[in-house]
Amino acid sequence: MPAIRRHIAVLLAGTILPVSSPAGEPGASFRGKLAWQLALERVAFSPGLIDGRPGSKTELATREFQRVRGLPITGLPDEATAAALNIQPATAITTYKVQRGDLDGIGPAPKDWVARSKLKRLGYVSLGDALAEKFHCTRGLLAALNPSRDIDGLQPGDMLSAPAVEEKLPAPRGERIEINLSEKVIRVLDGRGQLVGLFHCSIAADRARAPSGDARVSVVAEDPEYTFDPKMWPEVKGVDRKLTIPPGPRNPVGACWIGLSLPGYGIHGTPTPEMIGKTGSHGCFRLTNWDALRLSRMIQVGTPVRFVGDR
Repeated sequence: MPAIRRHIAVLLAGTILPVSSPAGEPGASFRGKLAWQLALERVAFSPGLIDGRPGSKTELATREFQRVRGLPITGLPDEATAAALNIQPATAITTYKVQRGDLDGIGPAPKDWVARSKLKRLGYVSLGDALAEKFHCTRGLLAALNPSRDIDGLQPGDMLSAPAVEEKLPAPRGERIEINLSEKVIRVLDGRGQLVGLFHCSIAADRARAPSGDARVSVVAEDPEYTFDPKMWPEVKGVDRKLTIPPGPRNPVGACWIGLSLPGYGIHGTPTPEMIGKTGSHGCFRLTNWDALRLSRMIQVGTPVRFVGDR
């Protein structure tokens, strides 16, 4: 069977349940694409944000998975790849009951840095943001799966459809990190040099600030505070002193900080997951909060880091 026909057969496989699909896509095809992204995330080869619309990030993760497994490198979930990933379209969508804790995570989000420093925690801006992060997906996907529903207005006990993300994703042990500046990709390799994790990141907007050579992980901290230094944020006016910004998912470094031996550099989460790879940082490497937390469980203080690719 030609590769493209195998690809289509895989996407249409499985028991299809009634579900709305973005832009009028057939339910079967949409479920297959969603299952493809979920399967990649399960094995720590990030497809980017889950959205049911596989693009360059999903295809890169697929090619890398195929390379590691010794499969034909197509970037598509052909028959052999689908079997190796255990793609399951029939179970790609789950039903979730909104919890009180989902709403408790919402808090004020002032743009003023001084106002931020006076808060105890920087929570989610809205329930939609909180749920999108819980399910590692875009707000657009939640809207498409729940037509005619106001996601931000849901209450505890309300039900919604969401991608079936696993709660406790495996975190294979990595012995070194490779950050490719050209691809905007962080790779985690084991002691044999085999790829065990791949994550998409944002890099420095000013390429001159991107590091080179080697470094090491110096600290790993979940739910960190952030020190705002106005010298590092020249675009911010009216602040003449350092500020301590409280922890929370909408803290400037998100839910996790992995500090590097290079002063001022680190790998960290983000308050805006849908902008990963689309906007530049001040010099650090931004991941989605869930990817940053997963990476933190794969490495330890002292893990070597190498920067490759063009700055």
